[in-house]
Amino acid sequence: MVKRYKRSNTASVTEFVVDYLEQRDEDVMQALLAAGMFVAYADGRVERIERDELLDFIDRQGFAPRSSRDDISEALDSLMRQLQAGDLLQTTVELLRPVAGLSFSSVVVRTAERVAAADHELHPAETEAIQVIRQILMKPASAAPVANRRRH
Repeated sequence: MVKRYKRSNTASVTEFVVDYLEQRDEDVMQALLAAGMFVAYADGRVERIERDELLDFIDRQGFAPRSSRDDISEALDSLMRQLQAGDLLQTTVELLRPVAGLSFSSVVVRTAERVAAADHELHPAETEAIQVIRQILMKPASAAPVANRRRH
């Protein structure tokens, strides 16, 4: 009988897991930044204190452990440019979808609430923006309409 040795797939599995975790961290960070900026822009202006609260909260809570504060700040600046150049709501929806329906959604809402409260003035548009975020997050990203099928 010939002995056959299987080649180890450990490296490829490990690489897959690392890639998955890095993508998940990126999704989480983008969702938090998008929610924070969506609320900050709701009253027509982004206050420095709102931006700082968003960065501080993400950093303090360790929500993006693979990213330094400088990386998060750069991502925020990039997102702000993207939001200013495009459709604020559509971009926010796209960035929130990967975490929609997950238990982490409550953290995204809490982050938005902290940004809204950072300047000690809760503008009605900020309250409305938080409600929009809640609605977006209630629908899981994987939820897709299923066609009715006949059973034979």
